[in-house]
Amino acid sequence: MKSFFLTLLALASFSLVVPSYAQAQDMSDKNIVEIAAANGDFSTLVAAVKAADLATTLSGEGPFTVFAPTNDAFADLPEGLVAALLKPENKATLQKILTYHVVSGKLMAGDVVEGITTSGGNLSAATVAGSNFNVMTMDDAVKIKDGQGAVTTVTATDITGSNGVIHVIDRVLLPADVNPAALLKEKGTAMTESRVKKPTNRSQNLDNSIAKVASGNDNFETLVTALGAAGFVDMFDSPGEYTVFAPTDAAFDKLPEGTVGTLVKPENKEKLQGILAYHVVPARITATQLMAAIEKSNGYYLFNTVANQTLVASIKDGKVKITDGNGNTSTVIMTDVDADNGIIHAIDSVLMPK
Repeated sequence: MKSFFLTLLALASFSLVVPSYAQAQDMSDKNIVEIAAANGDFSTLVAAVKAADLATTLSGEGPFTVFAPTNDAFADLPEGLVAALLKPENKATLQKILTYHVVSGKLMAGDVVEGITTSGGNLSAATVAGSNFNVMTMDDAVKIKDGQGAVTTVTATDITGSNGVIHVIDRVLLPADVNPAALLKEKGTAMTESRVKKPTNRSQNLDNSIAKVASGNDNFETLVTALGAAGFVDMFDSPGEYTVFAPTDAAFDKLPEGTVGTLVKPENKEKLQGILAYHVVPARITATQLMAAIEKSNGYYLFNTVANQTLVASIKDGKVKITDGNGNTSTVIMTDVDADNGIIHAIDSVLMPK
């Protein structure tokens, strides 16, 4: 961190890279928390700081540089995420997210811009959370890329308090080791499959049913065995509209040794049915529709499964990820395997209901 500060030299102006309305403010009679509490645009941030028990810390001597998301920035998070983060059981995650917005020391806008310049256009800043984000100039504005690869814009700068400075940003920053999807698994927050348009007047002669397609694919031998043991073959060989997130044989191989053998035993049929049903959505969702739904839902699309539990779809590094009720993530590795009664997307890990 010391080397980070050594590279920063003040510039006379930040006007070339922030909006013209962003004016520096000297509020040195108040600390950072008091400044935020007095500004209606930061009410969600203040509530989060209090829920995370960080108000005392951020009211301390410091100095701190806070990249502060506005209420609109929090509102842009997936539906239900803020409420989930404010729950006591998610306090540690909330603390990690909030401290990811804080850099030790008082860095004025000019310092940041000069740091970008001396770092070759891309400044890596260490946060109080222990992880870094990258700061750069782009399209005549200062941008911050977080650990998830999302980019936020600095919209106002140099709000100076007694223990540091605030720069305003238009998006909440998320570190790489926080999985928002894991917090969005509760029933009732899901955007169900009814939001995906179902095709009409589709012929279902079932010469090419989901059951037949899976049986004819060498990658799904374990899945086909499990469907038979669960008594689900008839369902996937009958008329309907399903989307199946199908674990490959390699996905089943990732499970602890003996798991599959135990699950296919008659006495475990009900448990196996629950796991398999958790991979099925009662609507046909193509890869294009799924990615559009993710984008429309601010990066995290929740949908109900036949098991009456939710899954969360997101995109990371250009790949669709599915997060189960335990917070574990699977990657979609093959899409749009068409069948007369639905569609199959192959995944690389078995999804487990809560």
